[in-house]
Amino acid sequence: MKHVLFICSQNKLRSPTAEEVFASWPGIEVASAGLSNDAVSTVTVEMVQWAEIIFVMEKAHREKLSAKFREHLHGKRVICLDIADNYAFMDPQLVLILKTKVPKFLPTAQSSERT
Repeated sequence: MKHVLFICSQNKLRSPTAEEVFASWPGIEVASAGLSNDAVSTVTVEMVQWAEIIFVMEKAHREKLSAKFREHLHGKRVICLDIADNYAFMDPQLVLILKTKVPKFLPTAQSSERT
């Protein structure tokens, strides 16, 4: 079982949507968090250590994650999805973008079709 962490700024819109979309994806466990101090769920060292694959929504998130947790990111795959903060929670366009960009990085992407 791969551990997948989705990160955005506030953990209110993009990363919780990604967590919801991929919650039932076979072969993975998912979580989401935000990098801002006032995020709903803030990224912790434990979360970073738990995750094997980390998806960030913007390049700035990758930079902030690296600056804050550099020593805990060794061996972790950090993938930037380049998704701007322009969507509401579970926005159909956001869901479509996530379903287009994320599955190719997941362990069961080739054996499972998600719609």
